[in-house]
Amino acid sequence: MKKSDIFDLKNKVAVVTGGYGHLGSSICDCLAGAGARIVVAGRDLEKCKTKAAGLSRKYNVMSLGVEMDIASSESVKKAMKDIARKTGGMDILVNNAFFGYEGKAEKDIASMPEEMWERGIEGTANTVFRCIKSAIPFMRKGGSIINISSIYGIVSPDPSIYGTSGFNNPPAYGAGKAAIVQFTRYAACHLAPRNIRVNSVSPGAFPNKEVQKNKKFISNLKRKIPLGRIGAPEDLKGAIVFLASDASSYVTGSNIVIDGGWTAW
Repeated sequence: MKKSDIFDLKNKVAVVTGGYGHLGSSICDCLAGAGARIVVAGRDLEKCKTKAAGLSRKYNVMSLGVEMDIASSESVKKAMKDIARKTGGMDILVNNAFFGYEGKAEKDIASMPEEMWERGIEGTANTVFRCIKSAIPFMRKGGSIINISSIYGIVSPDPSIYGTSGFNNPPAYGAGKAAIVQFTRYAACHLAPRNIRVNSVSPGAFPNKEVQKNKKFISNLKRKIPLGRIGAPEDLKGAIVFLASDASSYVTGSNIVIDGGWTAW
């Protein structure tokens, strides 16, 4: 194999959950740019189709949008079967989508509603289990599963960063993301006989455009980061293509931290 070919994803089918979102959109782009055929999966079918059409035009690859609600086992199962029927199977699965408690996040654990905790675990750890379980029958040998975790699955949020910003990070989010890292290790060991690799990526501060409008909060974040800047979705591209491609053929059960040095303090 030529050195330039180890990152080539031509003829590979990649499924990205939450593929039209803040990070998911960039993940789709980097995989399509490496030649993969992309399945954009998410709750909003029209947004999935729009993103898929844009990928096809920009990268000249086959892309399609598929409705998938990761909160529903039946929806996930149906979507995985539909994807396999349309593509013949999948080589790459990126578990990027998640959800949390829609109400106001409580800072005090003692006053936090139990349903907030349960919703947070459901939207992080449970959904990854659900998607992997449903995808296994359709994953081809040599496949790669990439789970998107977070540095808050490794370290705790620093309350002084958040202050009165309203962006307080609830405890179930980090607990669920930590569970993803551990489940990644478990799945890597137990899917190795099928020649399926499983790894995770833990991004640091990657606030969306709406959050970035709060300049004080962003300033607080930057002071926490050795490289002095927040992450852009494009900063994930190298790690994602690496883990999806033959460049990482001997890498499984690993967690790659992409945080500008946040967790190195």
